[in-house]
Amino acid sequence: MSVKIHVWGDYALFSRPEMKVERCSYDVMTPSAARGILEAVYWHPGLMWVIDKIYVCKPIQFTNIRRNEIKSKISANNVLQVMNGADKELYVSAKDDIVQRASLMLRDVDYVIEAHFNMTDKANVTDNPGKFQDIFKRRLQSGKCYHTPYFGTRECPVYFEPCEENTIKTAYEDIDEKDLGFMLYDFDYSNKEEPQPIFFRAILKKGVLDVRNCEVYR
Repeated sequence: MSVKIHVWGDYALFSRPEMKVERCSYDVMTPSAARGILEAVYWHPGLMWVIDKIYVCKPIQFTNIRRNEIKSKISANNVLQVMNGADKELYVSAKDDIVQRASLMLRDVDYVIEAHFNMTDKANVTDNPGKFQDIFKRRLQSGKCYHTPYFGTRECPVYFEPCEENTIKTAYEDIDEKDLGFMLYDFDYSNKEEPQPIFFRAILKKGVLDVRNCEVYR
């Protein structure tokens, strides 16, 4: 069953994985980021969200922001050793590890996400598509979410509302095609120990990123 949700915000950062130190955003929202927004509104083990289209409703605009970050993280091995009784310090000193990094971010973003969901084998006997769709619509209309959705990073919160329009006006209706290059599609979790990234060739057609029949690359 298809659903539409209007999302917008002041900033967005959909980080390109090839940029190792300073972050640089893709031109538009990735399908995996769109899925994360839907899961923030309503998630259930009995359903799996599938992104169909992303409508770009405002022109793509970039801005450069410098942010304070830390350059290290707590070691998982140290945590395991402490759990087994070892005497080790489990903290990161922001004073010692702080570093300023530039981020090339999107600003004043506005999208409409069109998606559907598939039932999984973890659905209960009483679960059905109509039930899940009604729950999602009620949560969407009342502004409920399990956690605040965000555009790529938690510093970029998402505002959301139902989209009732049948025809969605985009910012690039006069441009037949805009090639955005290779973009992250999602992760393959068939091997949960080592999830593998999946990419696709992103082409914006009249302001719409259609990912229903895209060819993916691993």
